[in-house]
Amino acid sequence: MGSLTIAAIRSGTEPLAPLPEGAFHRWLETTLGCPKCNVSYNLVVPWDEAVSRWFDDDSRGPMRMLQKAIQLGHSNAHRVTHFETSGVIVKSFTAKPDLETKPETDRKMR
Repeated sequence: MGSLTIAAIRSGTEPLAPLPEGAFHRWLETTLGCPKCNVSYNLVVPWDEAVSRWFDDDSRGPMRMLQKAIQLGHSNAHRVTHFETSGVIVKSFTAKPDLETKPETDRKMR
C-alpha cells in the first residue's frame, strides 16, 4: 500500500477539492482543533486505509502535520477550510473570496 492520505475539513464547510481516492470514505470520530480558538476539523480517510491493522501507527505522522498546519492557519483566521496530506506534504485549499462588496457611500462630506 502507498502512503496514507488524510483530509481535514473545517467543521461546517464542504470539501473544496476531491476527497482522497477510494470507493468509500470514513469520517473519523477524532477531530483536530486549534488550541488558540474553537475551530475544529473533521478527518476523512479512504475506508481501506482506515480499517487497516496498522492505521494507528501509520496515521500518527500525518496527523501531527495536519495539526501543525491548523495551528499555523490561526494567524490568517482559518481561511483554509480543507487540508490534505499524503506523505510529507500538506496541501491547503482556500475558498475564493467574495468580490461583491458594497462601496461605502454613506459618508458625509463637510
